[in-house]
Parts: sequence; structure tokens; C-alpha cells
Amino acid sequence: MPTPTQPERAATIYDVARVAGVSASTVSRTFARPGQVRYATAERIRAAAEEVGYHSEVIHRPIAPSAIRRGTIALVIADISNPVFFELIRGAEEEAAQNGYLLLLAHTRESGVIEREALDRSADIVDGVILSSTRMSDSAVRTMARQKPTVIINRVVTGVPSIYVDHVGAAHQVMTHLQALGHTRVLYVAGPAASWANGMRWQAIKDYAAVNGMSVTSIQAPAPTMDGGAALAEQVRRLAPGAIVAFNDLIALGLMKSLRGHGLRTPGDYSIVGFDNSSGADLVEPGLTSIASPQYTLGATAARTLLALSAHGAARPTQDHSVKLPSRLVVRGSTGTA
Repeated sequence: MPTPTQPERAATIYDVARVAGVSASTVSRTFARPGQVRYATAERIRAAAEEVGYHSEVIHRPIAPSAIRRGTIALVIADISNPVFFELIRGAEEEAAQNGYLLLLAHTRESGVIEREALDRSADIVDGVILSSTRMSDSAVRTMARQKPTVIINRVVTGVPSIYVDHVGAAHQVMTHLQALGHTRVLYVAGPAASWANGMRWQAIKDYAAVNGMSVTSIQAPAPTMDGGAALAEQVRRLAPGAIVAFNDLIALGLMKSLRGHGLRTPGDYSIVGFDNSSGADLVEPGLTSIASPQYTLGATAARTLLALSAHGAARPTQDHSVKLPSRLVVRGSTGTA
């Protein structure tokens, strides 16, 4: 009685590695991430795969030497749900695309730990990194810059190129406006403690108040979101400030809505100002007075700076390169006389 024929064993990456004289991990990278393997090595591996009959799930096609370069940069965003980042992302993406690069977006949910993990996982597949409103420490940012060309948005770290808004000038614009309306008591609703912009704004507000005889105090929002602002309504109502300056528009809008539920109206009972001039600022009634910053320009300038840095093959610049962009106050109905 004939013995059943054993099914022929399918070739594996280990068979390919043995014939090509490379490691199995190199074979895997050749088919999954071809930009990480030298052209000559990749061609030898492909020939070995054909010889042993190995078929990758990835479509096999010849790779021209000019296509070996990855041409990918990473943009790290603290909170992708915040509409202020939309124009920043668009600016960076369009600048990258015009120069033949793909933009990889990482959302870190306001966590320095998640940010570090995202960077570690993407380090081998990108040519450079843009950190927007990073929550990592200065030393962690500098470590990243030694590994990959790195540019920061809205943060200044010695030795790393930075593109940022004039937060001091912005805070002074806000305080000048409130003072002109007769406000002398101002509450600052703070954002994340790890936010460089938050620290700069609060210090500038305190300095302005000290020089101009105004009283300022600060409370911490549980999150830089509408829900975070709404959660503070009862506390703010007890403090009864004449004017409120919120870390961002989301906090301000959430607080406005919740205070309305407590019977308080703006600008009759209080004035409120946000930062970012995001899309929702002029969709509410009354419109939210807010600081507008050139988000598209921030993103485009950061990408342009990173690509120039990457083109020179340097992971760390020889000198600091910082660009400070102006901001402007957009006055709407949420602020009025004291």
C-alpha cells in the first residue's frame, strides 16, 4: 500500500538567510522595510528568496538605488484632539511633501513617557524628528537630538533648534487688554505642569501684574481640555475673579459653558481670554477673545529647519538656532469692562 506523500515544506526566511549569507532579521527587514537594507544586500536576498521559493506577503519588486533613502520625518503632537494643532500639522506636512518627504504623526496624549516610547519605536525609520509642545525633560530632548536631527516647536532647549511663539509678548498683550478694561483681579487657569509655554505665560502674567499693581492667582486645570475647564466651574465661582486667562481655548470654552450653567455670564460677570485662537473661538456666543499664533508657519518653519539639518548629516547643530514668531490678540465678546 503506497505511503502518503508528505506535503512539501514552505520555504522560510531562515532558508533565505542561509543561502544569502545574512541574518534572518536582515531578510525580514528587506521585505518589510526595504529602505533599511543596502541595495546590493537586498538584491542578493531577493535572488536567494527566488532560489529557495520563498514568498513574502509583501509585494516583491525591484528597488532602484535612488529609492533606498527613507525620506520620512516624525512630528510628535501632545494632543491631536486639540484643533490648534491642525494648521501646524498641515504646515509641516506640506513643507515635507514639497521636499519629497513623508510625515509620520505620533500622538502622545500629553505624556512624556508615551512620547519617549513613540520616539524609540520610530527612530530607525525616520530621518529626523519635530517635537511639538514636548513633555519630555530638557535632558531627554538633548539625548534625542544626539541620536537624530531634532527640532522643537514651542520649547527652548539649549543646543537644539527651536521654533516658538513669543509667549511673554502674548501674555503682556492679554494683561494690557484686561487692564485697559479696568480689571485688577486676574485668575490664570494653568495647563500641564510640564508645558514650557504654560510656565512662560504664567511668569509673564505675574511680572506684568507686579509692575502694574494688579492681583493675580493661579489654579491648575485637571486636563487641557473642555472637560478640564468645565470641572473648575465651582472653584472659579467661589474665587469670583473679575477676569480669567486660560492656558488654551479648550479650557476657556469648557469653563465658559459650565459657568453659564451656574448662572454666570460673560462679559457681564467676568471676562475670559484663551490662547490659540482655535476654530471654536469664534463659533460660540459670545466669541472668545484669544491669542492667535501662526500655527501653519510654526509647522512649516520647523520642517524646513529639520530638512536642512538632516541634509547636512548632523544630528546635533554646532550652535543654537531659534526662531521666535509673533502673536496677536483677537478681541471678541468674551471680554468687557470690569
